[in-house]
Amino acid sequence: MTVKVALVGAGSVGQRHVRTLKHLGVRITSVTDVHPAAAARLARELDVRAFTDPESALDLTDADAVYVCVPPFAHGSGERAALARGLPLFVEKPVGLGRETAEEIGVLVEAAGVVTGTGYHWRCADTMEHARDLLAEAPALLANGYWLDKRPPVPWWGRVDRSGGQVVEQLTHVLDAARFLLGDVVEVYAAGIRSAAEAETQTAGRASRESDDVDDATAATLRFASGAVATMAATSVLASKHRAALHTVSRGLYLEVSEAGLSSFSGTSRTDLESAEDPRVTVDREFIEAVQGERETTRTPYAEALSSHRLGCAITESARLGLPVKLPQERSAVHGA
Repeated sequence: MTVKVALVGAGSVGQRHVRTLKHLGVRITSVTDVHPAAAARLARELDVRAFTDPESALDLTDADAVYVCVPPFAHGSGERAALARGLPLFVEKPVGLGRETAEEIGVLVEAAGVVTGTGYHWRCADTMEHARDLLAEAPALLANGYWLDKRPPVPWWGRVDRSGGQVVEQLTHVLDAARFLLGDVVEVYAAGIRSAAEAETQTAGRASRESDDVDDATAATLRFASGAVATMAATSVLASKHRAALHTVSRGLYLEVSEAGLSSFSGTSRTDLESAEDPRVTVDREFIEAVQGERETTRTPYAEALSSHRLGCAITESARLGLPVKLPQERSAVHGA
């Protein structure tokens, strides 16, 4: 059958998913965005109706599933509308600004019992599965994670009350990979720094950062239920993206995992692997397959995304308070069918 998808969020991420979904044979039936011009522009390209609220979109058009691709602060209404109608739901990361809305949606997801997928596409790389197999034989003792980048150009990103901060909005991919490979985290301790020079006015064409309050750099230590320890580092002060990766150390084995692939070192040899398919495509394909009943679940269900989001929020809280933050021990990461 041809799967019909209602899109909530007409920004760049939503547009990327639309391109992939069309390639997969999916039909977009509506575009919703709180900015009427953005909704109308993408809707014209797709020859579908544009809306400014998801309730109207789902009441007036037909859909088999809903994609919510909105900034952190905008989560909630799209998810509620989909779940109230029992529709399968795909949610881009992060799944919320802080924990409140994400936890609420998590309860609704469990009650609805629908298929869910999320934007944690690193999990969908076959190289990630290979890394997990290697670590099953040689468990990690140490990990180091990085997201060393520039600031995204969107004006909301630099405000904690809009993006949640870099740990919640970007480093979350690495945190999710760490949970997938090493298991659950039980305690974090973090610190951040924001330069006093942030009140500078930017050159023409770039938004002022006078109201920005996202830390320029964050460092965190993590302790896993397995006993493994890790460090995480994030910064947004570079001129371009330098590194987004997770490195693990086991007895006799060193792994470098990223969105692009996997490198493994055994002491005498190095092996480099690339994923057979772009994981950003795989994450959409597997969700659509689950909607069609071709697989039981996805590798990126909402419950797993929520656990990774809780970890990001705990790191942010620790950096704000200057104190360690404990997390409840949860079940192991889910394997998709």
